[in-house]
Amino acid sequence: MLRGATRVAASGRVVGRRFLWQAGRTSQRPSSALVLTSASAVAAGALWYATNAQDIIHNDAPSTSEVQAKGGVNGRTESAGAELTTLVWGANKAHILEDDLPESVRVPTPSEWFDNVALRDLALHEQHAACVDARGDIYQWGDGFFGNEPGSSHTKPRVTLRGKNITQLQLTRSRVFALSASGRVYVLSSRQAEQALPAGAPTPASTPWWGTGWLWGEEEEVNFAEITPNEGLKRGERFVQISAGTDHMLAVTSEGRTFAHPITLSANSHGQLGFRKCDVPSPVDLEHFHLPHKHPRIPLELTPKSIADPYAKASPATRPASSPARSSEALVGKEAVAVGLDEANIRFSDRLFEVPALKGVKVDRVATGGRSSFVKTAAGKVLGWGANEFGQIGLGGNVTLETITVPTEVILWRATPATMRTTCVDVFAGGDLTMFEVERSDGSGMPYIDVLACGNGQYGGLGNAMYSNSQGTPVRAKNVSGLYEYSERTQNLQAIAPERISISPTGHVLLTLDTRKHSGPGGGGKDVVVWGANFEYQLGNGKRGSLPTPTTLLTPEGERFMLQRKRASAVRDLQGQVWKKGVEVEQHAVAGWSNSVVYWRICS
Repeated sequence: MLRGATRVAASGRVVGRRFLWQAGRTSQRPSSALVLTSASAVAAGALWYATNAQDIIHNDAPSTSEVQAKGGVNGRTESAGAELTTLVWGANKAHILEDDLPESVRVPTPSEWFDNVALRDLALHEQHAACVDARGDIYQWGDGFFGNEPGSSHTKPRVTLRGKNITQLQLTRSRVFALSASGRVYVLSSRQAEQALPAGAPTPASTPWWGTGWLWGEEEEVNFAEITPNEGLKRGERFVQISAGTDHMLAVTSEGRTFAHPITLSANSHGQLGFRKCDVPSPVDLEHFHLPHKHPRIPLELTPKSIADPYAKASPATRPASSPARSSEALVGKEAVAVGLDEANIRFSDRLFEVPALKGVKVDRVATGGRSSFVKTAAGKVLGWGANEFGQIGLGGNVTLETITVPTEVILWRATPATMRTTCVDVFAGGDLTMFEVERSDGSGMPYIDVLACGNGQYGGLGNAMYSNSQGTPVRAKNVSGLYEYSERTQNLQAIAPERISISPTGHVLLTLDTRKHSGPGGGGKDVVVWGANFEYQLGNGKRGSLPTPTTLLTPEGERFMLQRKRASAVRDLQGQVWKKGVEVEQHAVAGWSNSVVYWRICS
């Protein structure tokens, strides 16, 4: 996969349509070696590439030609003094990447919005985007946020929620969910026009209903709410991760408990919540959320479509005469239909509900596809539930159910010897595609890492060199599974593990391969491997055409696109003010809706 790579390339800048890469070289010959090989071909040979401890390529060392270069996309003059540069490419129709860039950005291009900025998190959606700057404040932008008003989309990211010390974001079409460092979960609208507070209403800073921000000096101008668990957490217990699908959200606590949150009335359309019954605030009180009284609640029963109408996809000839047609009452209950719930309101549901089937199961990771849910247990097992029409739960080709309503274990050791031990390291999901990072070991040799994929791979997202729109049995992704490299520290082969996998809802994948961990002094960075849909240049190779096989992202000069880690002399917030100096930062790759971003993230 990394054959012929003898130099390490660092991120650089775009001048016009040509990508100029920053690279420092010496005339000395390389002296240390790195071995890459697949687990199935260790005995057959190894792929060697060389680096040199003195031949270090600095990401922040601009060449003379770059400093003097001017022009660029739309006549832009590149700022040569930026130490930290965010790179963007792919679709930009909704001005997610930057306002001055064209609608399609073919190759990685600097975004001036984030010069010398390192973020805590960044999330992309189809029409809007959001990020958390170094101070923990949320900024939003994009046509969907500004409302497509004339000239409004050509605006830099705007601060919306501040002072809450946010660490993680999750986006849906109508909501922005934020997790704070203290474990609180907040929600605000994805549209600026819907963030205005009602007249006379204080900011709800501490509870979903009664705001005390004025008391602690935290008063804000944006309308947001806190989502609280339906039952009390233990002393010291807090939420540590959230993950949102199209209409539902999962959250896991520090004690390993799993909670789910209905975002809209379609939150359980395929059983992805893991339960049917919950309650929501009465619509009458949504306009008076700040009043200090006990608010009435409406019981809600969210029935999966396949259960409410098992004959939904059957022809009229096969539908029994006694079978009622699907109705709103069958999906959400009579009382909910009668009161007219407003799912567009951010306070439509104000609680997180513990998933009943997972009580007593210690979970350390949650992931959501568009309409599916996954949890990874501390013991290295994976449970999945929700939509399965493309096989995205990974239960095998014999399971043809389109809806899985109960968390069910995903078997990840099919087609392996009985002596092989398989442990799930991580799980990733996006849209109708799911990937599992697993460690395999038979006890006789060095463990290795496989990447398994299932679901809708019609654009090549499975990574198995095939275009398949339904894959129920997790298959091994090529070129990123079973890799080894030579470790300078241990003087032997060590498995190369994917550090992070970002799956776009539109079908492309960015995988960060940690080829730096065992490389020793002078090691370059981390490879970015791309595959899947590529109709909007979202794979960054300057071409259109999907790739069904994981391929190392290269620069126009044929060098490997490497993600770096370093200590920045100064990190600024999005207001341009210096936050801290000497901060450890690293580059992260994010797959958005037909676009991609590599930004600098603050190391925790």
